[in-house]
Amino acid sequence: MRFTSFSLALPLLLGLAVLPNENGNGFVSAGPPKRPRMPELDEDGHPLPFDETEEDMDEDDDDFDPYDVVPDKDEKDDVVIMPEMGADKTEHKFDADVGRVMDIVVNSLYQNKDVFLRELISNASDALDKIRFASLTDKEALGETTDMDIKISFDKDAGTITIRDTGVGMTREEMITNLGTVAKSGTKSFVNAASGESSSSDDLANQIGQFGVGFYSVFLVSQKVQVASKSNDGEQYVWQSDAKGNFSTSKDPRGSTLGRGSEIVLFLKNADKDDFLSEYALERIIKRYSEFITFPIFLEKSRTEKIEIPIDVDLDSEADEEDPDEINDKKAKTKTETITIKDFERVNHDKAIWARDKSDITDEAYKQFYQTLSKGQNEAYRWIHFDAEGSINFKSILYLPSRITPEMQQPTYDTEEAGLKLYVRNVLISDKFNELLPRWMNFIKGVVDSDDLKLNVNRETLQGNKIITSIGKKCQKKVLELMKKLAAEKKPEDADDDWVHPYDTFWENFGQHVKMGAQEDHMAQKKLMKLVRFRSTKSDGKLMSLEDYVGRKKDFQDKIYFVAGLTMEEVENSPFLEKAKKKDLEVLLLTDPVDEYLINSVHEGFDDMKFAILTKEGLKFPDDDEDEMDRRSSVYRKMYKKLVSYLKKTYGKKVAKVTISSVLEESPAAFSTAMYGETPTMLRIQRAQAFHSGAPEATYRASSKVLELNPRHPFITKFLEIIESNEDGSKDDLARDTAWALYDSCGLQSGYEIEDVEAYSSRMNRIMQRILQVDSMELDEEITEFPEEEEEEDDEMDFDEDTPNPMDGFDMDGLDMDGLDMDGIDMSNFDMGDMGDDGGPEITLGGDEL
Repeated sequence: MRFTSFSLALPLLLGLAVLPNENGNGFVSAGPPKRPRMPELDEDGHPLPFDETEEDMDEDDDDFDPYDVVPDKDEKDDVVIMPEMGADKTEHKFDADVGRVMDIVVNSLYQNKDVFLRELISNASDALDKIRFASLTDKEALGETTDMDIKISFDKDAGTITIRDTGVGMTREEMITNLGTVAKSGTKSFVNAASGESSSSDDLANQIGQFGVGFYSVFLVSQKVQVASKSNDGEQYVWQSDAKGNFSTSKDPRGSTLGRGSEIVLFLKNADKDDFLSEYALERIIKRYSEFITFPIFLEKSRTEKIEIPIDVDLDSEADEEDPDEINDKKAKTKTETITIKDFERVNHDKAIWARDKSDITDEAYKQFYQTLSKGQNEAYRWIHFDAEGSINFKSILYLPSRITPEMQQPTYDTEEAGLKLYVRNVLISDKFNELLPRWMNFIKGVVDSDDLKLNVNRETLQGNKIITSIGKKCQKKVLELMKKLAAEKKPEDADDDWVHPYDTFWENFGQHVKMGAQEDHMAQKKLMKLVRFRSTKSDGKLMSLEDYVGRKKDFQDKIYFVAGLTMEEVENSPFLEKAKKKDLEVLLLTDPVDEYLINSVHEGFDDMKFAILTKEGLKFPDDDEDEMDRRSSVYRKMYKKLVSYLKKTYGKKVAKVTISSVLEESPAAFSTAMYGETPTMLRIQRAQAFHSGAPEATYRASSKVLELNPRHPFITKFLEIIESNEDGSKDDLARDTAWALYDSCGLQSGYEIEDVEAYSSRMNRIMQRILQVDSMELDEEITEFPEEEEEEDDEMDFDEDTPNPMDGFDMDGLDMDGLDMDGIDMSNFDMGDMGDDGGPEITLGGDEL
């Protein structure tokens, strides 16, 4: 713990030597404590400016710290002047490829500067893992430094960040090798050396390089870097570099101040100081990337406190003449000072939930973790927690959300919000990695933690990675298992009649995602089609599976029948359902825009049954007598030859064909779709899509509409009579309007829009003219003569001459109200009598007349 008062802040910062880290003061130095040289005070007791009292310091002075890591600055060039090194200082050149790799690291490998701290914490964690493993077989490995932790501090005035660990440390040779050769892996040598005895140990399997490409991320934010390190096998050494091609090493002139471990001091670039030299900034980065590191991470934090300190008393020779009690009063006087206290506070408290034993985790803990993943915008509905072992090892928790959120429905959700959190050995690599799951699974939340990925990677380098591909396939398989398990849940015995299956609730939120997956993912299509839900003519408005449909099919049935539209009302009223209902066949009612795309993509059908849409021309049912139908059709074609010919001529290219229907039962006519034409639902979807086919819309309609006539309907038989009796052309207008009215009616019923609104309006007017038997459409003459306006009746009651006013004979002035006792009047006998002789009313109150 360290504290300073505001009044002494300036001289302390300038005059105090830097105290060692192990004393808990949080300064960046690891040097031994030095006695500070205090500045002189002025007459009022305030410190004089440092440059007015400081004398040139001689290197032999006992108070001089030769390795003060709080750097001096050349104010002219604003360049950090690094502390002097030991007498055995040696210069080294980086590996031949260092220049190129440095450029990659700083300019290409990492797009976010925050990762420098992630990389250093990960390296520190690996060093701690090594010493922990060594201590399992060598009890003396930990020595006097038994704490295994990571401490991070910063100094705004010095512009530095310090990361210190009590890990395995490095010798001078290891520093030259590991820090001077890019991507040199100390752990690789460590694992190879130990493989003879403990190659199967989890500790060995979980190691990564002590220093590799990740270490050089420090130069994203640093001008210069120094590393001090002490291992159990040697003395404490120091390493310095500015990444310009050379680095230096020497013994640490401070001696063995670390005990064991490494301390990295970053001298930040001016442009990055404001971004990283604060408690908030460092804590944010630690919690985001390293929250689940196994070892404790401590961050130095400041707080202020008020304390009472004595006021200095001048006890000179004159005090002997004063009263002793007065002197004691002066000594007892105090004043309040605000001090700043700095100490270390642990930042990471929780162990990674996915790394814990599943039997030790409660449902509430799983739900709470999902709240963290979803930022509190949703609740966990179901989840699966698994460890994948084999050629690829990883741990994962995957969640189904309880509902779809507005964010999930945004067009940019796939690229900006969707994805799993990807960790490598508890270190966050990406919090929105969307390469593991296909696009249709973008609603899945969860984490994946792999031991087989390299830590110093970014999103771009992971794309197309074979390990990522393997992990993704495993996660997709687990998601399908989770959905299948949800769909198979049984109704509880104590459930009431209003119970809704949990999968139905999930489907109402994410059903379209599953349909899109069944359409796009052909490898998983069979599994997904078992999870797809529809409504049908026999499901009473409830969701049902295709397995339910197949279980209820007729013995003669060999196809799964469906009709498609944009609303449930539209499909339920489709005229093509009439024949299926008569045969008691179940028909799927498809109303989602994606439904037809889905059905068209399932070429093999479901459970050996192909899909068949009722609105396609030439539909036949398996139990139909084809010979009888052919003979009947031949008779009808001859009977209606003139009508069919007339309609073809009238409609022209607006229809592809006019035919006699074998499926209509109650409707006079309907538009079916040509065998390879687009259904009206598909046409409407294509018209709404920005990327629909460039062919004119009318082309689609001309090539797909087939007008089917019901030969037994009275409208059609009457229409035939009109055509056959119109040899003189006297009924041309009637025939033409009837034909187009039939066209419009069928089009609206089948889902087509009115093509020519003006022509449609004119036809409707002519039809109403015939219905109302209007002979002429000429307008009546406009009114030119207006009757005299009648006076408005007054609200007051008027009486004519023959009816006298009942109030005329009533003398209000002569009425003496003073003698009227209202309290004594019995209102129950109140009676409005007949008109008196003078035209006034006879009012009786309690038998007395007024």
